[in-house]
Amino acid sequence: MLLASLKDVDFGYSDVPTLHNASLEVHSAEFVAVTGPNGASKTTLLKLMLGLLKPWKGKVQLARKRDDGSRLTVSYVPQQIAAFNGGFPSNVQEFVLSGVHSRGSWLRKVTEKDRAAAEKSLRQVGMWQLRSRRIGELSGGQKQRIIIARALTQRPDLLIMDEPTTGMDQESRAGFYELMRHMVEVHGMTIVMVTHGLDECRPYLDRIIELERKGEGGWKCCSTTLCNGHFVPAG
Repeated sequence: MLLASLKDVDFGYSDVPTLHNASLEVHSAEFVAVTGPNGASKTTLLKLMLGLLKPWKGKVQLARKRDDGSRLTVSYVPQQIAAFNGGFPSNVQEFVLSGVHSRGSWLRKVTEKDRAAAEKSLRQVGMWQLRSRRIGELSGGQKQRIIIARALTQRPDLLIMDEPTTGMDQESRAGFYELMRHMVEVHGMTIVMVTHGLDECRPYLDRIIELERKGEGGWKCCSTTLCNGHFVPAG
């Protein structure tokens, strides 16, 4: 199933476009990395895909429903989310548990199933042992992991992340990539991730979308590479 697409999209923040004729497709149950040099509008590309920015021209589509007709759930982990205020009032478990409200009313009661989902997500990112810790007491890498755990608790169909491994050590990054691969293969989640660490995550990916310079004006275009071993084109 096609979940998100850009077709011949132009966008910029001044009178010069930073993205030019950008086209891409994201399908169900694939792990996709977006990469390119600094200043290559990778974050802008994600925001266009999510509908947070409107293109100057071209077409952006984001699916509203799944194959079964139910609402498509999308989670977004932005860049530098680790910069929480030191006085953030909740502890780790409370913060992650708040992710369940994205799938329904804020007024509904938290169920045991919700608590189990939050616990599972915290265990998956290696943060269950710090569940009672105040968020302001965590390191940058630990904060990054709990925001990912909160996104996983939402059980999204499409998970979009901007540099999610920022602040993580090498062991934590490897565990994170393995977890994302598991979510794709076992749970059918679709993951789009901006990263600079392409060499590390390449073995886990289905596709790479690379932003390349086009022309003298700093315009960018997208090229897509299949990664051996994982990706099966949608029928």
